[in-house]
Amino acid sequence: MKVTLIAAVFAAGMLTGGMWVKAQQPAPADLPAQRVTSIGGVFFKAKDPKALSAWYRDALGIALQAGGAYSLFEWREREDSSRLGHTVWSLFPSSTKYFAPSDATFMVNYRVRDLDKMLAQLRALGARIEPKVVDDFNGKFAWIVDPEGNKLELWEPKAGY
Repeated sequence: MKVTLIAAVFAAGMLTGGMWVKAQQPAPADLPAQRVTSIGGVFFKAKDPKALSAWYRDALGIALQAGGAYSLFEWREREDSSRLGHTVWSLFPSSTKYFAPSDATFMVNYRVRDLDKMLAQLRALGARIEPKVVDDFNGKFAWIVDPEGNKLELWEPKAGY
């Protein structure tokens, strides 16, 4: 229920143009050099992804692509409005192992500017990082686990994403 409520609020904000690409407050000088630039995606498990996708389409107007597998919310960066960005919203079957080792029913994808530098910074902090890095047509991806066991996806998008 909590995840559904969070996703609904997130989706409603996206539909009304409420995507924040830059924090509303100035960043303190003591933040690390590499930071998350925005949310690249929100993924969560569903007992019946097809039915739940239909509910989000009918109730919230989320236009689903690829047979209801995902939706893309398009936005532009605040500092450079010529740079187009996307945030993905997607449901996964409740049996998915994609979120493992996390027991959470959700996973957030964070956009970063330089994945290699971000991973080096995280290693220096002793963060738990999965060894694989994937480079595909969308960009580069890596996965970390936060101190409470939540798996997070880091994404350095290619131009146009």
